[in-house]
Amino acid sequence: MQNIPSIYVGTYHKYNCGSIAGRWLNLTEYSSKEEFYEACKELHSDEEDAEFMFQDWENIPDFLISECSLDDDAFEYFEAIAGMDDDKIEALEIYRDNILGKHYQISVSDLLQQFEDSYQGYYGGKSDTAEVEYAYEYVEQAGFLNNCPDELSRYFDYEAYARDLFSSSFVEHDGHVFIN
Repeated sequence: MQNIPSIYVGTYHKYNCGSIAGRWLNLTEYSSKEEFYEACKELHSDEEDAEFMFQDWENIPDFLISECSLDDDAFEYFEAIAGMDDDKIEALEIYRDNILGKHYQISVSDLLQQFEDSYQGYYGGKSDTAEVEYAYEYVEQAGFLNNCPDELSRYFDYEAYARDLFSSSFVEHDGHVFIN
């Protein structure tokens, strides 16, 4: 219940008259933006042509909402993250804010596709750094040392290789690794 996207919906008219009368609406109760706006109209049916004011929101990324509008792709985003665990949702937010940049304009479907193409996983805690942990996995999965005798492969410098990987091909934020 704590990660439910919610919006406190009031109106500009009520606000300008000194009232913040409204209600929290749980977006998981609606299947589309249109259905959500119908609920807003019903909530403020005492006004003929209410201009909705989103006075507060929770668990909605800022790129999907403003004081007066909800992005057309918001419900697609909520549907996509519904099947993600908290670490992957955190990684998606990191990707959006730090890899793409907060002001980079992109559709939700393109964001999700690019994220899936770029995200390599979470690497925190098994070695000194996420970069080195990823380098170990990368070398193993690529089979770089498969034909190398054990006596020689133990001299492989994973730290140096990690520096090379992360100087151009990959980027790490808070233990999450992405293709650069």
